[in-house]
Amino acid sequence: MGLAKDMSYRSKQHGLPLKAKRTVDLIVSFALLAAFSPVLFAIGILLFLTMGRPILFRQQRAGRYGRPFIVYKFRTMTDERDAQGQLVPDKERLTRVGRLLRLFSVDELPQLWNVLRGDMSLVGPRPLLVHYIERYSPPQMRRHDVKPGITGWAQVNGRNAVTWPERFALDAWYVEHWSLALDGWILLRTPWEMAMRKGISHAGHATMPEFLGSEGGKP
Repeated sequence: MGLAKDMSYRSKQHGLPLKAKRTVDLIVSFALLAAFSPVLFAIGILLFLTMGRPILFRQQRAGRYGRPFIVYKFRTMTDERDAQGQLVPDKERLTRVGRLLRLFSVDELPQLWNVLRGDMSLVGPRPLLVHYIERYSPPQMRRHDVKPGITGWAQVNGRNAVTWPERFALDAWYVEHWSLALDGWILLRTPWEMAMRKGISHAGHATMPEFLGSEGGKP
C-alpha cells in the first residue's frame, strides 16, 4: 500500500512549523484536560451507572503515514449482537446517554490524551479505521501525511453530513494549505459548529456508512 510519506510532495508540517504545532497541542490539550476534569469524571460515573464497564471505547485507527494507534472515546454504544453473533447496526446500539454525548461531541474528550501522547493533534483529518487504507486512492492518501485531529477542516465544513469523496477532498485541501493560522481558524470555528449540532450523523446512520472505496480511483 502506498503511504503519504512515499508521495512526491512534502508536507508543510515539518521542521519549526511542526514543532510550533506540537507545542500548541501540548499546552492546549493539557489545559483542556485540567479544565474539563470534573466533566470527565461525571461522564465516567454516568456511563458506569447506565452501561457498566468499560467506560472508554478503544479502537485501532490509522495515524500519520498510516501507522496504527489506539484512539480513546467515551463509550456510547452497547455490544448487542444478533442471533448469528454479529453486532447489530450502530444506530440500534447507540444508547440514550451515548446519543446525548455525541450531540454535544463530549464523547471525543478522551482524545485529548491521544494528543498529549503524540498520536493525534488538536487539528487534522479525523482518524479512520486502519483497513480503510487499502481502499484509498493516491489523492485520498494525502490525509495521512499529517497527524489525525480531534477537529479538522472537514469537521467545520459539513462533518459527517458530507459524502466520503467530499470529506477526503476537504482533508486533502487541509494538508496542502496547512498553516498555524488555518489551525487557529478551525479551532475558533469548532465550538460554533458543535453548538449548532450540524452534521453529527450521515443520513440513516449513527455516524458515517462504511467506506468501501472510490470508483475509478477518484477522490
